[in-house]
Amino acid sequence: MRNSDARDRVLDALCQNPEISVLIIGAGINGIATFRDLALQGIDVLLIDQADFCSGASAASSHMIHGGIRYLENGEFRLVREAVHERNNLLRNAPHYVKPLSTTIPIFKWFSGIFNAPLKFLGWRNKPTERGALVIKLGLLMYDAYTRLQGSVPKHTWAFRKQSLEKYPQLNPAIMCTATYYDAMIPTPERLGLELILEAEAVSPGARALNYMQAIAADKDGVRLKDEFSDETLMVKPKIVINAAGPWIDFANAALGLKTKMVGGTKGSHLVLDHPQLRSAIGEQEFFFENKDGRIVLLFPLMDKVLVGTSDIRIEDPSEARCTQEEIDYFLTMIEKVFPQIKVTASDIVFTYSGVRPLPSSASSLTGQISRDHKIDVIESGGQIHFPILCLIGGKWTSFRAFSEEVTNVVLERLGLERLVTTKHLAIGGGKGYPRDENAREALLTARGEETALPRQRLITLFERYGTRFKEVASFIDAGRDEVLSQHADYSQREIAFLVGEEKIIHLDDLVLRRSLIAMLGELTPELLDELAQIVGESLGWSDEEVLAEVQRTAAILQDKHAVSLGKTRSTP
Repeated sequence: MRNSDARDRVLDALCQNPEISVLIIGAGINGIATFRDLALQGIDVLLIDQADFCSGASAASSHMIHGGIRYLENGEFRLVREAVHERNNLLRNAPHYVKPLSTTIPIFKWFSGIFNAPLKFLGWRNKPTERGALVIKLGLLMYDAYTRLQGSVPKHTWAFRKQSLEKYPQLNPAIMCTATYYDAMIPTPERLGLELILEAEAVSPGARALNYMQAIAADKDGVRLKDEFSDETLMVKPKIVINAAGPWIDFANAALGLKTKMVGGTKGSHLVLDHPQLRSAIGEQEFFFENKDGRIVLLFPLMDKVLVGTSDIRIEDPSEARCTQEEIDYFLTMIEKVFPQIKVTASDIVFTYSGVRPLPSSASSLTGQISRDHKIDVIESGGQIHFPILCLIGGKWTSFRAFSEEVTNVVLERLGLERLVTTKHLAIGGGKGYPRDENAREALLTARGEETALPRQRLITLFERYGTRFKEVASFIDAGRDEVLSQHADYSQREIAFLVGEEKIIHLDDLVLRRSLIAMLGELTPELLDELAQIVGESLGWSDEEVLAEVQRTAAILQDKHAVSLGKTRSTP
């Protein structure tokens, strides 16, 4: 399989001039956001990842943008303050992908945890326990105190058993009360990451991003990279290396000849359920609850499906993370505890996924007590390497902008440069010029309808999917002969071709897993996969053999990592 012309141009330029200011290893959200911030400062920076963009830990989130109410109990007030602030920034800067989310907590006890919570806060006890109404009320009052000045979301509300059951009749009648507070959701986080990359490359010719490119060695002032497609290697010579490999940080350091133990990640698994009754029961909000052992489970409205998560289990090799039967059984048992009248079985699962949080290495016996804050660990130049390595530990989707700003400031100081622009109030991708009310939205859709021949409903679908970038997509679709997919009427041939041409798709699974929700929502069939492979293959110049290989590759990934069996495809022997 050959590289694209654009990719070849980047590789040729690096071969001719291997000297760069910054190399970022790892294109999860922390690496991507730092890439964008550095590009905005005019710094030449190369972003690489051994796989696709946002395909590791960043592809395994709970799809929430939240302030971290649970972190209050651990005394991580700085983290909560930052997360709430960054949540509000994302609601303003990426309104096409980040939406307000109402979250309800079913509460089964009044006073449970009343002594345990303050003892945990003081560091005198770490035994997990179910939190009762009083502890939760105190936590929500503190949470409101962090949000009230910015006024982006309402204060929490409280409802006793009768009122709660009137609103949610399927809830377990054994509840004492419910509490509802407000955060935000991000149904398609990988798309936000991709838009940050495209924006960085657009503002700076010195910003270049390559997926499927691995750092395999270091030698004094250089890092050797390997291209997945050609197996060829090239040497780049950075002034600074940023290790943003997430749970693979120690693995990336090892590839550079350095032995470290910086990360002690924990696995978080999720299920996606196709269960209309459960989806109707939760409505347009998340349910967030815990068991007697203090473990948290959430039910999240993901389009017309229900997302269930998450676990918190130690794991050594992040590449081995899979959702296990034990985790599935636990999730299903917890759903029954909260909605006992609704029967959910394994047959309702359409997708599973599991990822590893890049948490700092910790001797804590309880994973929930490990800090969710972020930090930079620096390996200074010396010995076998002649450049510093900034290792990004921790971080989360909510606070990626703040973390990247911190990293960029360190880089600027080391390069002797001043910051040119802040990202705090910069809109992202399809959030630029986003209509703030219904009248503005109607005007935008009407104007685009007059400029293209696309039906109004099609424009609405594109707007909901891409924000204001829908104008580019619509223009591309309108410029040629287009047909809806025979296996998925919500997509068309030229829309897929646009994604392939503009969004750095290399493999078929990039499209179905990260540029869209097709696989996650259980919409992928053997026939649809074959149809998509033909369109992607035509755009990228694949041979018939390569098309078949990509179908087979994608089917294998879905089976192995996501418990999705497509049955017979054209590549099945």
